[in-house]
Amino acid sequence: MTELLLGPLLRHVNADSATIWVETDGPCEVAAGGAATRTFEVAGHHYALVVLTGLEPGRSTPYEVRLDGELVWPEPDSALPPSRIRTLRPGDPRFRLVFGSCRKPREQDALGPDALAAYAHRMAGLDEAEWPESLLLLGDQVYADETTDATREWLAKRRDTSEPPGNEVADFEEYCHLYFEAWCDPAVRWLLSTVPTSMIFDDHDVRDDWNTSQAWRDEMAATSWWPERIRGALVSYWVYQHLGNLGPDELAEDDVYQRVIKSGEDNAELLREFADRADAEADGAKGTRWSYRRDFGPVRLLVVDSRAGRILAGGARSMVGEDEFRWIEEQADGDFEHLLIGTSLPWLLPTALSAAQSVNERLCARPGLVGRVSEWFRQLADLEHWPAFRESFDRLARLVAGVADRGVASVNVLSGDVHHAYVARADLPGAPVHQLTCSPVHNTVPWYMNRLFRAGWARGLTRLSEGLARRVGVPPAPLTWNCVSGPHFGNAVMTLDVDGREATATLLQPGEDGKPVRLT
Repeated sequence: MTELLLGPLLRHVNADSATIWVETDGPCEVAAGGAATRTFEVAGHHYALVVLTGLEPGRSTPYEVRLDGELVWPEPDSALPPSRIRTLRPGDPRFRLVFGSCRKPREQDALGPDALAAYAHRMAGLDEAEWPESLLLLGDQVYADETTDATREWLAKRRDTSEPPGNEVADFEEYCHLYFEAWCDPAVRWLLSTVPTSMIFDDHDVRDDWNTSQAWRDEMAATSWWPERIRGALVSYWVYQHLGNLGPDELAEDDVYQRVIKSGEDNAELLREFADRADAEADGAKGTRWSYRRDFGPVRLLVVDSRAGRILAGGARSMVGEDEFRWIEEQADGDFEHLLIGTSLPWLLPTALSAAQSVNERLCARPGLVGRVSEWFRQLADLEHWPAFRESFDRLARLVAGVADRGVASVNVLSGDVHHAYVARADLPGAPVHQLTCSPVHNTVPWYMNRLFRAGWARGLTRLSEGLARRVGVPPAPLTWNCVSGPHFGNAVMTLDVDGREATATLLQPGEDGKPVRLT
């Protein structure tokens, strides 16, 4: 009998369609929610994305998963509610989204309670009307460079970990192990089967400082193990995370996906070639677009890839390529009340740290010792957020200001990465603009970083950083902003609730009720 290894994950849901992702231990027919499809194969692993269309809007329906006719989900004797598909109700002014980033597996108890598992248990006790319509995971779903003790033992049985890359993962097979470890927790598995989930990667999904600069890429390219590592990272991301971000129409138009599901053979080589093309974008070649858009009634969610699509070659530095940036600007135009921009890296950092990152970018471009030392410090201190791509920071500011000035109710940038949470408000005319940052879901930060993040909002340190920025030729930022909640430390997820033109953010830490922050 074929077994269900991972999933089901409920991914893209709108008013009349849904997609459900699974991984199985062999080829089979997967039936879920009244639709069925055959699995496809990648390097000996088997997956399916069941696409349901023609669903009734505003309907909540429990579903099962069968493999070759055998019931495999829900699990027997589960105390959790049945997994459900809840299609959107056209015209509904209410919407709830939960988001966060940076989640290590739960075996690492020293990191404290897993906020995603805690939210799953919290949600299971709520009336279904209180369940969120969407979950957004903003990076570091897996830690390819910081593996658990259990994974290190598994790796040592597979290969010689005294040779590079040591206890980091090396290829697609090892990435598959990471995803199983990350998503097998029963409460999290139920949550992912019930709440439509969108995802985007960050650096640890690949490696710390991924694509921070051309110097970093050159350093990785000089190793013997990097080519297979980046292929494994991008192929596994495409399979485990990216496919579910796409709706039925997008899947129908996606050439790679259509070739994979129709090939009838192992697609490893096809996807390896795809991964090589995608990785080459930072070197100036045409790559792929990982950014995407979702619409939830009055809310538009625009998720921006701030890692793989960077342009770094030839001295150019852009968070995404020109074609992709134009696409992002086009998607920010439309009929919606609230614009949410999801990007793993915060746009508005603590003010002193923001100016410092722009200073570092300018110094890294200088020749000689100053440039080399600045590059070393960039990688040491993770100076790679939007202000470290200053032209892109300013361009995103113009996009946000333009949307805020045309009568929408709010613009909110949702991010993670920095292992603490805060809400910052931008000083722009028109609709309120906020940076909502929530990280980690299950991780920690050294004690001295807590002090640095707090000091980053201090006026004195901000004036010092901005003065240094002027001295090295960095222009003033096109906007000002200030912290209105935080910084908060500890594992957490954040909810964003919309009701008509009202929007509220609430930070939820395990075992605690958060204090709402009004965003309109």
